[in-house]
Amino acid sequence: MTNKKIRVVVLFGGRSGEHEVSLASAKGVMGALDPDQYEVLPVGITKTGNWLFDGNPMQTLLAGGVAVEEATTPLEVEAELVQSGGTALATTRATVTGAATLATADVIFPVLHGPYGEDGTVQGLFEIAGIPYVGSGVAGSAVGMDKGMMKALFANAGLAQLPYVVVTRHQWQKEANTVIAALETSLPYPMFVKPANLGSSVGISKVRNTDELRNGLTVAAGYDRRIVVEKGLNKPREIEVAVLGNDEPQASVAGEIIPLEKYEFYDYESKYSEGQADLLIPAPLSDEAMADVRQMAVRAFQAIDAAGLSRVDFLLDRDTGRFYLNEINTMPGFTTTSMYPKLWEATGIPYHELVGKLVELAIERSGTQKAESGNDIP
Repeated sequence: MTNKKIRVVVLFGGRSGEHEVSLASAKGVMGALDPDQYEVLPVGITKTGNWLFDGNPMQTLLAGGVAVEEATTPLEVEAELVQSGGTALATTRATVTGAATLATADVIFPVLHGPYGEDGTVQGLFEIAGIPYVGSGVAGSAVGMDKGMMKALFANAGLAQLPYVVVTRHQWQKEANTVIAALETSLPYPMFVKPANLGSSVGISKVRNTDELRNGLTVAAGYDRRIVVEKGLNKPREIEVAVLGNDEPQASVAGEIIPLEKYEFYDYESKYSEGQADLLIPAPLSDEAMADVRQMAVRAFQAIDAAGLSRVDFLLDRDTGRFYLNEINTMPGFTTTSMYPKLWEATGIPYHELVGKLVELAIERSGTQKAESGNDIP
């Protein structure tokens, strides 16, 4: 046994539209890591992609980060090929400018939401560098970010979903009238129009007619090259379940979100503004319904090969009592109003313990991967 503290690099900020959400989540995570067990090294990423290692990255990014752009250096990765038993083996060592380096981390906690952080891109860097990290791997993160691919895997796993159509930005810009006609033939109003690769309800529109559909597609196309359009339900109940684990994931109790009447759905403002939605934890469901939705959440987690943590969102049809899988978030928010930690707190795991478990799961997953591959290269 050793008394050495676990060195955790908490990575936050980033280039996505969820930059501010990431900062709020990271503040919670860093505050929850016990200083007697963990050495926390904050690393920030500006909106233009520069990495901040020195000083107080959180304070710098909260202030806008503009003044430091010229003085910071993007992450540099140095790769080399070596021979091992006559076979070329790629190894990579991350080298960075700054006092804190990724290479010295025991674990990286990438509290990054959306593209360039939750989508498998930064996870690939950590895999190449051989550094354990919290959350899903490259494939699970990428699929969990892309709603079109995600839904295809959910369908393959036999999980109930609402009908949907995937449209590309190119199709919309070149054949707008054809796209509108095809959507109105395939799906009834109301519809939801979503950028395929974005979270926190950014860029999502609820549309009820042709004009609103045109506007929704234009908005979504401004965020992503792929757009998901799906059938809406008449005032469904919004149910969420938190999942925790690696090969044997466990589901929390389900919670229900009830946005204020002024909101059409659980959008960005209602998610991240205090008092804009009621959170019912546990959700008022029958024992049978609660068991069913928890089981579906675990199946969704396994369907995309997620790891560590995910929040799984459902729509419950008030008329039929049927659950429809909406989406999975592989790096859900950790803000004071976020459902993921609240759900686990209600299930029996308080915030600080939950964050510690995620670090442990990252180390466990890294060790399992090395054992399975026979790769003990640091």
